[in-house]
This record gives sequence, structure tokens and C-alpha cells, in this order.
Amino acid sequence: MAGLIYSLCALAAFACAWMLLRTYTRNRYRLLLWGGLCFVGLTLNNMLLVIDKLTGPFVDLSTWRLLPALAGVLVFLFGLIWDSE
Repeated sequence: MAGLIYSLCALAAFACAWMLLRTYTRNRYRLLLWGGLCFVGLTLNNMLLVIDKLTGPFVDLSTWRLLPALAGVLVFLFGLIWDSE
């Protein structure tokens, strides 16, 4: 059951990333780009979380799954600072 919930979270993050990046290609509003790239990192984080939980205690991916989340949040923070007016 937990794998299903984590998969749905990954799917929701992917949907957010896809919608943000698709809207960015239409409007060229750069905050959408930064938000979309952040959600790409969060999607990778959630996908690694699913893999980590499905493999059980045999493999620990906690460090590897936090790196895409950190990268996504740093990209978003950079975009917020860069595009501040």
C-alpha cells in the first residue's frame, strides 16, 4: 500500500512539472521554468523513494534520493533570486 501512495506522489510531482514546463513554453514567464525544474527534481526524489521503499532494508538510497530534491530546491531558489524585481 505504501508503494502505491509513494507512486501517486511521484505521479503528482511529474504532472506539476509537466504542466509548469508546458506553460513556460507557451508564455515564456521564467518563474514557471524555475518551478518546473524544481518539480523535476522532486519527481526524481519521489521515484527514488519508491525504489527505496520497494527494495526494503537491503538498499539505503536516502542520500541519493535527497540530492535531486536539494538540486530542485536550489534551482528554484536561484530562479527566485535571479528574477527578483
